[in-house]
Amino acid sequence: MTSLSQISDLAAQQGLAVLGGFRAGPEDGLPQGCQTLLLLGPLEPGFWARFTLSPEWQDGAPDPMDRWSRRVVGHLACGLGAKALFPFGGPPWHPFYSWAVKSGQVWESPVRLLVQRDAGLMVSFRGALALKEALDVALPSPSPCEPCARPCLTACPVSALGPDGYDVPKCHAYLDSPEGAECMTQGCAVRRACPVSIAYARLPDHSAYHMRQFHK
Repeated sequence: MTSLSQISDLAAQQGLAVLGGFRAGPEDGLPQGCQTLLLLGPLEPGFWARFTLSPEWQDGAPDPMDRWSRRVVGHLACGLGAKALFPFGGPPWHPFYSWAVKSGQVWESPVRLLVQRDAGLMVSFRGALALKEALDVALPSPSPCEPCARPCLTACPVSALGPDGYDVPKCHAYLDSPEGAECMTQGCAVRRACPVSIAYARLPDHSAYHMRQFHK
């Protein structure tokens, strides 16, 4: 039987980290026979350098990161006898938000975006492994938001992100302005304000890529 530690090592060899996991229940909307779900995201430092060497990035075709994710996570799943699930490719869409919160390693932040124990508000998921084995997963840990001064609440220059949710049109309008250039090239100001995100080694080029995909 493969352990969580072994799967984490296999994922790390591909530039991915296990960001959370849980024992599956009938309410989770997972494939029949799934006993454990593991959520995968970029392993930092080093993810962007690895990804930009991939054929998906270099071939110039659309959606390189989603295509890379399908290949890499799919290969991991095949080797483990698991099923690969992805946060893209819908509808229907898999409920990655609720899966992440159930893991006890990811929480809803004060601005409603997900915040993860190590990545902070920079958390992103490239896929998940639905495993047939019942693995011992990490125990829930306290949210980093509990002792935090919560600078995320006031970081957005146009108050598009706050405790009441996300004003997407206001965000897009700001990104269209000259003042929005810093968010476009460095990443969302709210995500960058999170103290956990500050300690996370995600490169600005990586954040800029996601901003370009969001602000098409």
